[in-house]
Amino acid sequence: MADTTVRIDGNTLRLPGGVAVRFIRTLRLPETGTHPLPPGLGEFPVRRVADYADRVPEEWRARGGVMLPVYLREAMWLSFAGTSEPAALQVSVGKVCAVSGRPWSDRPARGPQNYVVLPRQPWLDGINSGTGTVRQFVAVPLGLGATVEGQVTGEEVWGGVQLQSFALNDRELARWRAAERERAERTRFTAPPSGHGAAMPGGLPAAASGGYGAANPMAAPPAPGAFPAPSAPGSAPAPAAAGAPPCPPRAAAAMGLGVGGSMRQEVYEDDRPLTDWSDKPAGRVFVHLVTPPEWRRITGEAAPPSPVDRAAYTRAGLPWFDYFDQDAEDLAPTDTLQSVKPVGDWLGDDHEPWQQPTPGQTQQLKDAPGRPVADGDW
Repeated sequence: MADTTVRIDGNTLRLPGGVAVRFIRTLRLPETGTHPLPPGLGEFPVRRVADYADRVPEEWRARGGVMLPVYLREAMWLSFAGTSEPAALQVSVGKVCAVSGRPWSDRPARGPQNYVVLPRQPWLDGINSGTGTVRQFVAVPLGLGATVEGQVTGEEVWGGVQLQSFALNDRELARWRAAERERAERTRFTAPPSGHGAAMPGGLPAAASGGYGAANPMAAPPAPGAFPAPSAPGSAPAPAAAGAPPCPPRAAAAMGLGVGGSMRQEVYEDDRPLTDWSDKPAGRVFVHLVTPPEWRRITGEAAPPSPVDRAAYTRAGLPWFDYFDQDAEDLAPTDTLQSVKPVGDWLGDDHEPWQQPTPGQTQQLKDAPGRPVADGDW
C-alpha cells in the first residue's frame, strides 16, 4: 500500500510523490490596479497540530494537519520549488478550490480544471480570478463574510488552506522516470550551468530561487525537531512549547483567506490527459491559520514580526518580479472566482502607503524526510 504520509521538513510540507509546499510571507498589494509579483519575505513557521493536542480546539485535533501564524490582512503565497516529480496539486481555501471556484473534490477534474500542475506551476499567489492574473491571498477572520469561502458558499465553516496531491498513474510515472534517466544520461558529461539563471531543482531559474521567495533574515525558524534531526513517535513538542504554562483547549480565533490586489500571474492549463493522473490522492493536509496571540498561547513561541511596509521596500530598490512561460497556456478564470470582492470591502480602505516600483526594480524570470503530519476528518 502506498505511503500517504505528509511530513514537515523545516517549514516545508512534503506530500508523497515529491510535492514540496512552502508558505511565503510577502507584501500586500493595493486592491486597485494590476501589479508585478511581490517579493518573498521569508517562510511562515509551520507546526504539527498533534504536537499541541492539549492546547488546540477539539475540531482542530479531529482535522489534524498543521498550523501557521498570520496577522490580520497579512498576504502570503505558496511556493512549490523543490517538487521532484510531476503532480496535480489541489489548493483550496475554506474548501473552495482556488483554481476553479468549485467545492472541494476528492479527485482531479477538468471543465474547469481544479488543480495546478507541478513542477510547471512554480508558485501560486492567489485565486485564479482574471485572464493572466490572480488576486492575492490575504488573511481575514471568519465571521465577517470576507473570505473566499464566505463569498462563494454563503457560510464560513472551514477556514484555513487544504492541499491534496495526485501523482501520475503507474504507467505514466514509469515513462516519465525513464525519460528523466535518458535525459540525465545525455547531459551526464555536460558541465552544469552556473551563475545568474542557472537551473534549479524543480525547473526554476536561480533568479527565481534566489530572488522571488528566497530566504532572508526575516525567514521563520524551522519546525522544532524537524528534518534532519530525528524524533521518536510521541516525543514532546518544541522546547519553547514544552516550557509554556499549560493552557486548556478553547475556541481559537479562526482565520481564513480572502483576496487583495491583482497581480500578473498565470495558472497553467494541464497539457496531459486527465487519465494520466492517479484517481487516488497521494496525500492531503489541512493547514490551520492562527492569529499571533493564539500562536503564542498554543506554541509558546512569538510569531515572526509583521513584514516591512511596502513603501520602505520599494524605496530601498529591492526587486519585484514578472514570470512568463512561453510554452504554457493560461487557464481561463471562472465566474465564481471573478466575482470575489477584496477584503477592503469588509475591513475598510487600506491606508498603508504605496509606492509603485520603478521599471528597473521588476525582474523577469524564466522566459524573459521529516516528522509525519496526521490527517483527520474534514
